[in-house]
Amino acid sequence: MCDVANITGSTIANVSHHLRTLKNMGLAKYRKEGKLVFYSLDDDHVKQLIMLAMAHQREEKAHV
Repeated sequence: MCDVANITGSTIANVSHHLRTLKNMGLAKYRKEGKLVFYSLDDDHVKQLIMLAMAHQREEKAHV
């Protein structure tokens, strides 16, 4: 959560809330390793949408 908060410029509490919401909606999953918690997407359709959005963003930047 600390890494996501730093990257997005958000608070850890806000990131924690959003990740918990995504998990409760079945869109994200997590695993613990000691004190560390790793989140990942748990819905292939959402993964595809995000990958498509990222590809589109790269295309837009290439055309500028």
